[in-house]
Amino acid sequence: MKSITIKGSQRESVGKVSTKALRNAGKVPCVVYGGDKALHFSADQKAFKDLVYTPNAHTVVISLEDGATHNAILQDIQFHPVTDEILHIDFYQLVDDKEVTIEIPVKTVGVAPGVLAGGVLRLNSRKLRVKALPSNLPDFIEANISELEIGNKLYVTKLANDNYKIVHPDNTVVCQVRVSRAAMKAAQDAAKEEKSAAK
Repeated sequence: MKSITIKGSQRESVGKVSTKALRNAGKVPCVVYGGDKALHFSADQKAFKDLVYTPNAHTVVISLEDGATHNAILQDIQFHPVTDEILHIDFYQLVDDKEVTIEIPVKTVGVAPGVLAGGVLRLNSRKLRVKALPSNLPDFIEANISELEIGNKLYVTKLANDNYKIVHPDNTVVCQVRVSRAAMKAAQDAAKEEKSAAK
């Protein structure tokens, strides 16, 4: 999985006043959990652009001023309800032999026969939660749609992988091929014409 480096400064005081001062200075207060103790740091708003505003999943290297680095994943993020400004980010520290849960984007491969026949592919789950060791985290989950006819659904059970566990119920639909609205309307119009012709 691709990694993004974020340069930050460790926070000494974590009260409301210092947090507000950080935000006013264009910085985001952050916490890293999962280690011996929570690590509080801050970084520039701009530093998170490639991490937050992307459909891709990444691991993060947090590089602090004292030279210390911490490998982590984004756990939770809070946005301002009006301005959409990032208010706070929680990270979870990665340990090589400890499994983590993270959302991974789904990427479809192949061509569905149902789409060639006039159906429409609908991606029900754009991301799936997976549990794995950090070294086994994939960049994306491949969903092969080359056997989907109109009306068929692809379930998470078809995407099983030895390197990671998908943390969703077996009946979770990843994608499906549905009858297009145009085809449905054409079928309804044809049925109406048949009825009026039969009268």
